[in-house]
Amino acid sequence: MAEKKVNEDLVNERKKCTFNVQELIHLIDAGEENTLERKKIEESVLSIKELKDEVPEEYMSHKERYENSIRKACILYSALRNYGQQGNSLDLYGPSNKYRVHFAVLKDISPFMLHSGMFVPTIMNQASEEQAAEWLPKALSMQIIGTYAQTELGHGTFIRGLETTATYDPKTEEFVLQSPTLTSHKWWPGGLAHTANHCIVVAQLYTNGTCYGVHPFFVQIRDLETHMPLPGISVGEIGPKLGFNTANNGFLRFDQYRIPRKNMLMKNAQVLKDGTYVKSKNEKLAYGTMVFVRVMILTDVAYEIARAATIAVRYAAVRHQSQPKPGQPEPAIINYVTQQHKLFIAIATSHAFRVTGMWLFNTYAQFLADMGKGKLDQLPELHALACCLKAVCSKDATARVDECRHACGGHGYMQSSNLPIINNIVTATVTYEGEFTVLMLQTARFLVKAWKQASIGKVMTPTVAYLVDSSNQKWQNNPEGIIRGFKLVSLGKIKAACEALEKHAKTGMDYEDAWNMASVQLVYASEAHCRALLCEVTWKEMQNLASTVSPALGKVLLHLAELYIVYWALEKRGDLLMYSSISGSDISQLQTRYEELLALIRPNAVGLVDAFDIRDEILASALGAYDGRVYERLMEEALKSPLNKEPVNRSFHMYLKPLMQAKL
Repeated sequence: MAEKKVNEDLVNERKKCTFNVQELIHLIDAGEENTLERKKIEESVLSIKELKDEVPEEYMSHKERYENSIRKACILYSALRNYGQQGNSLDLYGPSNKYRVHFAVLKDISPFMLHSGMFVPTIMNQASEEQAAEWLPKALSMQIIGTYAQTELGHGTFIRGLETTATYDPKTEEFVLQSPTLTSHKWWPGGLAHTANHCIVVAQLYTNGTCYGVHPFFVQIRDLETHMPLPGISVGEIGPKLGFNTANNGFLRFDQYRIPRKNMLMKNAQVLKDGTYVKSKNEKLAYGTMVFVRVMILTDVAYEIARAATIAVRYAAVRHQSQPKPGQPEPAIINYVTQQHKLFIAIATSHAFRVTGMWLFNTYAQFLADMGKGKLDQLPELHALACCLKAVCSKDATARVDECRHACGGHGYMQSSNLPIINNIVTATVTYEGEFTVLMLQTARFLVKAWKQASIGKVMTPTVAYLVDSSNQKWQNNPEGIIRGFKLVSLGKIKAACEALEKHAKTGMDYEDAWNMASVQLVYASEAHCRALLCEVTWKEMQNLASTVSPALGKVLLHLAELYIVYWALEKRGDLLMYSSISGSDISQLQTRYEELLALIRPNAVGLVDAFDIRDEILASALGAYDGRVYERLMEEALKSPLNKEPVNRSFHMYLKPLMQAKL
């Protein structure tokens, strides 16, 4: 079979690149060895012919899509297990692109997502040594398949409001799980409906007549041989959604369901045989899994933006549109500055979120190491960081991906572009593992405490140290100056929110009522804090990386980081005018610099998305393939529609023809 020719526009774009694409690929993968291993995994998985669908999954029914996703997920897991058994390491529980190949197998989400993403990490982090020794090998080998059942029909992010109860019976040394109301049904856990046979259940712990709040429990819900729900268990699926339609999200109800005492995860809090409750050293440790997932979401959304940017940039290089100069050929749409404005910030944002995600993961790993030594003083700051970064990055990612879809015009609206599915995946991140506004208010509680400490001259933790420096220095139109400006914006908004909170409290309101009245300002303050943090970490991390690579690549990395910072300075110009010494002429200069940066990045646009090194199978897009055969692929995908298998659909004879022939 003859090799398909690469679109000439993409060939020419790749010739313009000023840096070594392979060098950036290795940098993104954190080393050449990781790149080689990722490619080895991808090649191994994608060579399995059973993973290829004869009929695209978008033409399958809801039930067929689930069954097909289970079939392929099992083949994929077996392939990865075999890979691991050949002496290769499977480091599944850290930021890495090695295993993103699952998007080539399942366009949407794996029904095993919560097994590996939350069930296993919870056992790792919250089970005692004895419990982990019993459960972890079974979970890692998939002898048991689990999920994480926390959210309920009536309560999500407000964990303290969960209604499911676990009441200890000292006579039998068992906990009795009960769903007392309709709203106490567990609702949303991925894989719960028909896939999982075990789950971590978060429930209100009662012992000796006292409620000790929510705790995690290890619970078997289905028979391992027949897969039937066990007596006292009602379980099923919650139905179709905007996306995640292969995730097998489910509901779960308990009716006087008993589990052994030892099934309470007891690394932190414990219940003794006689029902005595042993308190955890720090109640926040119970939220360890949630913090881990929020940390991982940053690099997850960075990858989704990379997928969307790759599709949209390659399409923009191939798509020719309009005729601004009469008699001249239609230019590729990537040459329009408005198009560059939509797309280049997506590339920059993917890099910003990746390096910030790695920074946050390292911060989290350091906390775990300190926790092992009994040091827990950094937990409030880590929790605040994970909350605001997860919230802001997920929301920004949704905007960037949707903008990439807009940049592809009508073709971006087609399922075959894969942009709608990517869009739905990132949209979900805004809500799951903590809804945007609720998480921002969690960070706000930390900021309010920090503001009070700063006002009395207490030493501040690193990310809020700027609160003790209120000097409004002369504006500088460079990344460092913009970052200082963003810190002033954050300081000003935190001060305003705290003053509003205090003002409402002085009227005699209860503190929580005053908090509610000031909550809009508190969210604004948290977002401002997060923007300053994102820009500072991005600039520092990209500077560090630029110093380790060739001068040509280093220059490009700094252009991307500066573009990201200047973009947000222009987006938040009103805040900067209000809280910093920036002037109108400074803003004009920033706009000029922004346009200069777009022009500097322009020759490298295709090279930059090539450096994400995302295989065509993983992109799963007619618009974004490496060869640029956009129109051929669109037609090939259209012809796969079952409606195109026959020239006349039966509905013509059943409905259309009688309508047309009916006499008036």
